[in-house]
Amino acid sequence: MTSPLPPLPTPEQTAAVDAAITSRRSLRAFLPTPIPRETIEDILRVASRAPSGTNTQPWKVYVLTGEPLQALARDITAVYDDPAEAAQHREEYAYYPVEWRPPYVDRRRKVGWDLYGLLGIAKGDKPRMHAQHGRNYVFFDAPVGLMFTIDRVMQQGSWLDYGMFLQNIMVAARARGLDTCPQAAFTQFHRIILPHLGAADDEMLVCGMSLGVADPAAVENTLVTEREPVAAFTRFLG
Repeated sequence: MTSPLPPLPTPEQTAAVDAAITSRRSLRAFLPTPIPRETIEDILRVASRAPSGTNTQPWKVYVLTGEPLQALARDITAVYDDPAEAAQHREEYAYYPVEWRPPYVDRRRKVGWDLYGLLGIAKGDKPRMHAQHGRNYVFFDAPVGLMFTIDRVMQQGSWLDYGMFLQNIMVAARARGLDTCPQAAFTQFHRIILPHLGAADDEMLVCGMSLGVADPAAVENTLVTEREPVAAFTRFLG
């Protein structure tokens, strides 16, 4: 099916898109404000326009609210807080490198200490670090939790496509005054999560995401991560 080319955006439309992208941040504290199902469906419909190789659309989404969300949070937290039990759970894919090197390790450390600094968590305070990381598993109190899976037969290209879909969700949420936090932390507990979702055996957990209205009083939500200037990561040839 074909259709006419879309019209050129107006300056106002360009500014709105730019604002939605540049105001997106990973926020870590949410209000309990309910999000209408229609709003979530609108966000996912817009996000589904993400490009994918030969239109494969490799994403599968599970939306959790209410008791299903709380039940999953309870089950993960119980395991996370038991060191012996948590040690039995491993990610199915490597999100981070095995060997860290500059500048990536430096950026990783900085964002971690910037966040802990805002929260008053001192270096070496393992109980508070554990508790803060555990906030992932209650979706930072967001009223909506999203879980994303992919069929195991799909390869690296489809994971690239998936990243564009996830970005679309976050930008579409910002356009509606909502915020998100994409969370790879969930992948360690895929054996707990997938049965909660009713996912098939051939599905792999990609990540989770919190969605809701950001808590404006939470100090952790004041964190703004730094970005390199364009000249630092770009070469113009020709």
